[in-house]
This record gives sequence, structure tokens and C-alpha cells, in this order.
Amino acid sequence: MADFRVVVSDINTGKAYQIEVSGASANAFMGKTVGSEVDGSAVGLSGYTLKITGGSDKGGFPMRGTLPGLKRKKLLVTGGSGFHPVEDGLRKRRSIRGKEIAGDIAQINTMVANYGATPIDSLLGGESEEAS
Repeated sequence: MADFRVVVSDINTGKAYQIEVSGASANAFMGKTVGSEVDGSAVGLSGYTLKITGGSDKGGFPMRGTLPGLKRKKLLVTGGSGFHPVEDGLRKRRSIRGKEIAGDIAQINTMVANYGATPIDSLLGGESEEAS
């Protein structure tokens, strides 16, 4: 059974909420890809819709939305998720995770796509972290 840490970013308030998900709730994320939308009831946000923006696996390697599949691969990258060059034209070979969520993903980054009637603070009990 997969266990995830789901980070929900609220773009209206600038706050991020970390929620531990396991069991049947975690199955709602299995097989989804970066960019797809998930019902918020899987993390306790009924009435909300969450958009998956990325994540990382248990080894700390980031997910990349342009790499199909769920395995880790070594790519020659010029920028984006997993590598931020300090000068123009710089390329590096980096290990990057594919865009599909599997059992070895540790963290899933999401943002609120559609808001529900109840505020997030009242649904989650105010367990937020300030976005940096």
C-alpha cells in the first residue's frame, strides 16, 4: 500500500498544507499524471478539485511532466524541473522521475483548481505552512 505526503497549495492565500495520505485515499492518486486533476475528498477537501503539479520519489528525484512513464531515467536537460542552469547553454545529465504516480513516490505537489464552499482552513484545522 502506498503512502504519500500531499502538499496542497492555495494560490489565493499563498499557504501550503501538508497532508499525509495512505490506504484507500492514496489509491485516488495512483496512475494519475502531472497535470491531471483529482477530487479533493481524497485528502479531506470535499468539494475541491486539485491539480497535480509535480512531486518527488523516495530518493528525492523530482517528477518531470515531459517524461512519460513512471521510471527514473537519466536525461540531458537544459533547465526546468530538476536542473536550474547558472549560465546560458549549460546542459547536465540528471536523474529525473517520469510523470506518472506510482508506489515509490513520496511527495505529490498539488494546487487548488476549483474551490469548494467551505474554506480550507476550517476543513484541515489550520495546519498550514507559509509558502516561501
